[in-house]
Amino acid sequence: MTDIVGNETVRSLWDGLVAACGEREFLLFRDRAGSTTAYTYRAFNDEIDRAANVFLSLGVQAGERVAVQLCTCPEFMMCLFGLAKIGAVMVPMNEQYLVEEAAFVLERTEATCAVVEPKFLDLYRAVRASGPYLPKGVLVARTDDDGVEGVEEARAALGREEALRDFSRLRAAAATGLAEVRPLCADDAAEIIFTSGTTSRPKGVVLTHANILFSGLYGDWEVTLTRDDRLLTTMPACHSNFQLAALMPVLTAGATLIVVEKYSARRFWSQIREFKATVTQCVAMMLRTLMLQPASSDDRNHTLREILYFLPVSDAEKEAFEQRFGASLMNTYGSTESIGWVLTDPPAGPRRWPSVGRAGLGYEVRIMREDGREGAPGEIGEIQVRGVRGRTIMKEYWGDPEATARTFTEDGWLKTGDKGYMDEDGWFFFVDRKVNMIKRAGENISTTELENVLVDHPLIAEAAVIGVPDPIRDQAVKAFVLPAAGARITEEEVLAFCEEHMAGFKVPSYVEIVDSFPRTCSMKIEKKLLK
Repeated sequence: MTDIVGNETVRSLWDGLVAACGEREFLLFRDRAGSTTAYTYRAFNDEIDRAANVFLSLGVQAGERVAVQLCTCPEFMMCLFGLAKIGAVMVPMNEQYLVEEAAFVLERTEATCAVVEPKFLDLYRAVRASGPYLPKGVLVARTDDDGVEGVEEARAALGREEALRDFSRLRAAAATGLAEVRPLCADDAAEIIFTSGTTSRPKGVVLTHANILFSGLYGDWEVTLTRDDRLLTTMPACHSNFQLAALMPVLTAGATLIVVEKYSARRFWSQIREFKATVTQCVAMMLRTLMLQPASSDDRNHTLREILYFLPVSDAEKEAFEQRFGASLMNTYGSTESIGWVLTDPPAGPRRWPSVGRAGLGYEVRIMREDGREGAPGEIGEIQVRGVRGRTIMKEYWGDPEATARTFTEDGWLKTGDKGYMDEDGWFFFVDRKVNMIKRAGENISTTELENVLVDHPLIAEAAVIGVPDPIRDQAVKAFVLPAAGARITEEEVLAFCEEHMAGFKVPSYVEIVDSFPRTCSMKIEKKLLK
């Protein structure tokens, strides 16, 4: 099928970027120690080729899977594009994986080697001891970075453990220019991103070269990104939010990417000004922690024109943030499986908060009721997406044809499992993730709705709501509440607030006051650990 990507690949994209933007600034990387490293497009392409040549020297073949467990850093991107250039497939590993989770992904993908940070060495020693994993060994990256935990131990281990290699030094010694130019096709797999698994076993989303390039072109349309833009992100590199909504749109536009390795609420807004960012990414927790910082006369002194992506915050939070910082929030909806933010505020014209927008370029979206009929305006149902598999939506789940079949309808619609509705003008409204719906005595309750009510309380900084087993009503509602800094609130006060602001059947049966939440590396609350 002919489309906007055609038969372009990651390798041909970089060839074009070097020719057209070679001396332009591509990347500014602020590491966790506060140092900044800069790369032009040409210089970064040389580093990609060096990484590719390291993998070639190890005998990595086309289609072979290589695990990469690095924190957000340039080396992560060098591995992603270096492997793609030689037809291999990267498997990004979540920074928070434990032994069982890492072993599951490695076994499922049959990864032949891994590139890891020094601080993950103990994890990989345990993984390799528990099964026949990684026959080509483990490569240790960032061994010359004094700010990285475990560097000295890693250097010592490199000298005594035969299966370990120093990726950083191998890459530095490798030649620029690919040692072997293999045939590549836009439909070839380039990456397998495993879903976060906050509520269930993760599934590996297969992304092709076409998927990756389309995400960039789609993001350029969505945010009207041009080569003059400067996109700043603190998202973890292992997530699609970073790769598909930040990195790739920057590349396909020839713009500049600013990567801050570690988010700091105290420093973030000054970094927006320092780097003259025009676009940035945020999650709800970031907005809330920014609002807790002391107000400054410089809060509105910036060049930012857009903040994205899906931001489930209350009307009051949105209004207060935009008023204080003079910045616009762009609402969107999508997933790793959908590649782009399939529902989005349009790049120009009016918006309809809290709508997550309309169907974006190249997508169809519908609401399907439980009885299999398409929902009328205002009716809540499942959000379903139609695109082209392996192009505008994912190709499949790796090694799981049954899960893939369950995810698509017979006529090709991607079933998101999420609930929403559409108004009469074609604007879509997100209700909740399917996994966040509680069934209580026949009533469907959205945990997100309850969480939004709870955080409206002036003494509550954050809340998480889950369903717990109830022998009579199927499920009961339990709320976990994090008080605002310096504040104290009792369970009785929380319940009284709920009784005043929500229907009786939604009021939690249980309330627990907490001093912190378990989180994924993208800062979302990891609800499976609350259970």
